[in-house]
Amino acid sequence: MTNKLNKLLGNRIQYLRKTRGFSQEKFAEAINIATTSLSYIETGRGFMTLATLEKMIEVLKVEPYEIFQFSQSKTQEEMYDFLNEKVESIKNDNEKLKKAYTVIKNLL
Repeated sequence: MTNKLNKLLGNRIQYLRKTRGFSQEKFAEAINIATTSLSYIETGRGFMTLATLEKMIEVLKVEPYEIFQFSQSKTQEEMYDFLNEKVESIKNDNEKLKKAYTVIKNLL
C-alpha cells in the first residue's frame, strides 16, 4: 500500500510541476531539495518530509487537498497496461470487441 501511495503522490506532484512549467531542476531549487531527491519522490521510490510537502504546496500554488487528487495522475504506462488488460479480458467476446474496436477506430 505504501509503495502505491508513494507512486500516486509522486505522479501527482510531477503532473502539477509540469503543468505549472517547472523543470525538475527549477522546482527542486524552489523547494530547497536536491534534484535527485525530487526524482525519487516523483517516481515513488522516496517520500518527502512534511516541511517539503508544505513547500511544494506553496510553490505550486495549490490547496493541500489538490496534491492528493489522484484521478488525473495516470502515467502513460499505467494507461497502456489498463487498456491491454481490458482488451485481453474481452478478446473472446465478439460483441464487446466490436464495440471497443469502433470506439478506438473513431478516436484515431
